[in-house]
Amino acid sequence: MADSNRRLLTAAHTAAGIRQRFVDYFVARGHTHVPSSSLVPQDDPTLLFVNAGMNQFKDVFTGREQRPYSRAVTVQRCVRAGGKHNDLDNVGFTPRHQTLFEMLGNFSFGDYFKREAIEWAWKFLTEDLGLPSERLVVTIYDGQGEDAPPDEEAAELWAAYVPRGRIYRCSAKDNFWQMGDTGPCGPCSEIHIYKGDVAPATAAEPGTGPAYADSDFVELWNLVFMQYEKPGDGTMRPLPKPSIDTGSGLERVAAAVLGAGSNYETDLLSPMVEEAKRLAGDSVPSGVGEAPFRVIADHARATAFLVADGVFPDKGGRNYVLRRIMRRAIRHGADVGLAEPFMHEVCRKVIEVFGDVYPELHERAAVIEEVVRGEEESFRRTLDRGLRRLRKSIDKHESGRPSFDPAVAADLYNTYGFPIDLTAVILREHGLSLDEKAAEAELKAQQGEGGGRGSDLGAGEAVADVYFEVHGEVGDTEFLGYASEEARGVVTAIVVDGASVERAEAGQAVELVLDRTPFYAESGGQVGDTGLAFHTEPSAKGGATVKVEIEDTLKPRAGMHVHRGRVLHGEVRVGTTLTLQVDRARRQAIRRNHSATHLLHHALRAELGEHVVQKGSLVSPERLRFDFSHNRAITVEQRRALEQRVNAMVLSNTASVTKELSMLEAKAEGAIGLFGEKYGERVRVVRLADDSVELCGGTHVERAGDIGLFSIVGESSIAQGVRRIEAVTGEGALAYVQSLAEVTAEASAQLHAGSPQELPERIGRLQAELKQRDREIATLKQKLATGGGTATDEVTEVEGIKLLTRRLSGTDVKTLRSAADALRDRLGSGVVVLAAETDGKATLLVAITKDLQARVHAGKLVGELARHVDGRGGGRPDLAQAGGPKLTGLDEALGAAEPALRALLGAA
Repeated sequence: MADSNRRLLTAAHTAAGIRQRFVDYFVARGHTHVPSSSLVPQDDPTLLFVNAGMNQFKDVFTGREQRPYSRAVTVQRCVRAGGKHNDLDNVGFTPRHQTLFEMLGNFSFGDYFKREAIEWAWKFLTEDLGLPSERLVVTIYDGQGEDAPPDEEAAELWAAYVPRGRIYRCSAKDNFWQMGDTGPCGPCSEIHIYKGDVAPATAAEPGTGPAYADSDFVELWNLVFMQYEKPGDGTMRPLPKPSIDTGSGLERVAAAVLGAGSNYETDLLSPMVEEAKRLAGDSVPSGVGEAPFRVIADHARATAFLVADGVFPDKGGRNYVLRRIMRRAIRHGADVGLAEPFMHEVCRKVIEVFGDVYPELHERAAVIEEVVRGEEESFRRTLDRGLRRLRKSIDKHESGRPSFDPAVAADLYNTYGFPIDLTAVILREHGLSLDEKAAEAELKAQQGEGGGRGSDLGAGEAVADVYFEVHGEVGDTEFLGYASEEARGVVTAIVVDGASVERAEAGQAVELVLDRTPFYAESGGQVGDTGLAFHTEPSAKGGATVKVEIEDTLKPRAGMHVHRGRVLHGEVRVGTTLTLQVDRARRQAIRRNHSATHLLHHALRAELGEHVVQKGSLVSPERLRFDFSHNRAITVEQRRALEQRVNAMVLSNTASVTKELSMLEAKAEGAIGLFGEKYGERVRVVRLADDSVELCGGTHVERAGDIGLFSIVGESSIAQGVRRIEAVTGEGALAYVQSLAEVTAEASAQLHAGSPQELPERIGRLQAELKQRDREIATLKQKLATGGGTATDEVTEVEGIKLLTRRLSGTDVKTLRSAADALRDRLGSGVVVLAAETDGKATLLVAITKDLQARVHAGKLVGELARHVDGRGGGRPDLAQAGGPKLTGLDEALGAAEPALRALLGAA
């Protein structure tokens, strides 16, 4: 393409335009446009996030899934952060690193192969987008590093477009792709653009080019030629139907086409950069460059997309990666003077820029705002305290030893929500290093129990220093509550008023830590147990010598149970052995509700679809609350079906089964949960009523029939795309049903209905009668308002214009307006001023006939009169209203109407 044409194309195009041109180009060549999948991989626990366009076609390439097409084109949102892609430090500080990016891809499933893939990629870049062919180079596989020959076929095909001297040969490290240790694989060929001052020579210079990570070369497109099958023995076997998998980063292509110096200067990121700068305003300290704003822009984009796809910031797996991304951006925001929460506003810009292409951003805008604002507010509350704690640890660090203790870094995350990589960044600023892998391993060990189902409580909330210190001294609490509701334990720590003490006396509020306990600590949405703790000396007469009422049980540190209560009598000391008794009736009620949440979850997925995912829960003795992903209200029919399905499982009275399994075994049994690092090597799997299988650390009924009865009491929306169901079980459900029966019986009696089934008809008839009476009352009010004159009813002439003033009583604004219209019509030509008390306030209304609107403006006249009632108002030239608190000023306002009108006419 000529330079002049290319300049026109560049000037006219945006990154959004390039995205669409790519799709159109391949659709025109027989490809089916497949929408981007979610960032959360489906049925692939090996991935944190979708990180390539081919992820959603993995089973197609392996032959396990068939699609109705053999060619596909996608624009796939991808995230590369966490796991092996742990290079967050580079994001914002290099031109081309992003956490989230859009991958353009075209795919062939046993259809076309190298010739078409090479031709179409080259022509799209050079002819359709107008990139200069003299600056493009390609790479091919050289036969080194894998049991496969050099890709001479690709070299010959490329020679039709590129001088042979610009075809670089690279080893398997750079130019051989494989899905895993075994399975489909093959050589790949990359297209790079040279960004140096002059075009690359036709003959490659030794030691230069893409294989040497030469910064002048930017990869634009990777073409994977999937032509081999790699079995367990490592040998290569040709695939009967070779396939094509390509990937091209939209950001890099856009930067090349638009002549941008970096990806951040394209319209994919620059709006967020500018929004961050706008929010910072004049508060930016001197010397701050572009990098912090680029960090904020990139991380806000990733955040909005991840939350829209159901990832919420939390302590494990992909949730932990999102938290790290967000908190890195928040820290950089603080560095540029953003003292108030700002991330949700930059995310709002992301929705504005990308919402038309990815409509789920618009659909879940409320969720994005709520989650992002809450996370930032939470982190800002702990940021200063966490920094102080880290500085203390740095000050205590042994001089001469450059590495920092990984356990302390893990504790900083658990206590203050400090992501480990953020701790590493701060440590580097102090000349210290951190083994991040060791810190991650320590974090997994601390969180390894994997007990809960996902709490409503904000994960990562600040933990008081005292718990951090106590846990460091006494360690974990052994939990005995699955098998027993009574046990004996030794007091290992006592906390009173936020301080660790050796003893506590009668009347004091205390928090007790014991070496073992049957009390369940609040987690996973299940509330903590209550009950009694006591000690009796063998020689004592008259009962327990120490008695503590346990009002709640918490887990401020993973593995450590804290019993919160009050000493009723005696003195409790560290080292005292206490008998612990859980409130059995309350525990049983909690078990019923917790098991019902599992059955409800199963029923929701069966009735509404597999898209239903738990977003939070609360399990208390009185009720259960279950939040789940769904974007429509539950219909009456669906609610009935849910109740029927759950109660059918209850009536089956199947025995509950609990197992300790490996993650692979749990998955094989179909258990639902966040399969990942959060749960550790062994997990607890609970099977209820045969159909519900979930990972869970809570307490449950022995048989499904123990739930008794399940009844939904409410369903609502708590955010865009998130619904909430509230329900009751057992005695609570019976009480609810009985209360409904009593209400319907009372209503039936009052409405003289023969049976509750007649109520809807009777209520409908009553509502119709009330509406008819309302209309009659409104008509009568208008007649009264526009009827005969009163002492305050006066028609005068001002400069030849008739002026009617009237004080009305017992009316409302609607009637007042109707009266003004009627009186204005009755005058034919003139001005109407009405005054009335409405809802305890003074109200004035001015109406002007059409022929006088050029001389008198109703809004100006009512504005003059409003000061008599200590108010203000305005409106259209023909009708205007004012209000104020001063009721005694209504008559004054009517009296002032004539001079005010005269003044306006004089001014006109």
